[in-house]
Order: sequence, then C-alpha cells, then structure tokens
Amino acid sequence: MAESRPRDEESFDSLLRRFNRQVMNSGILTDIRRKRFFVTKGEQRRIDARKGRRRARLRQLRAQRRKM
Repeated sequence: MAESRPRDEESFDSLLRRFNRQVMNSGILTDIRRKRFFVTKGEQRRIDARKGRRRARLRQLRAQRRKM
C-alpha cells in the first residue's frame, strides 16, 4: 500500500504528485485492473498464448526491420 505523509512546507499538489508516483511504481493499479474480473485457468492460458504469439510476431518484425 502506498502511503505519503506531507513533508514540512510541502504543497498539496506536490504531495499528490509524489503519491501518484508511488502508486504507479508499486504496480497497484495494474494489479487491480487485472483482478477486476474473474478469469478461469483455461481462459488465462488462452490469453497468455495470445500475448506470446503477439510478442513473437513483434520480435520477428523488429528483426526484419533491422536487416533492411
């Protein structure tokens, strides 16, 4: 859990900016987005396979562009 306490003479805007940075770096939002809906094991395997195919395709495209 991200926690920020105000420093001496710190404005609310800078406190809020520091808190938002902590939340982003800790990965809280990505975890909550991922757990928003229940995903069965089979569906998760299909999602992971789709992501793997996409990564492989992008890797192949980048390699082709380097050869040119």
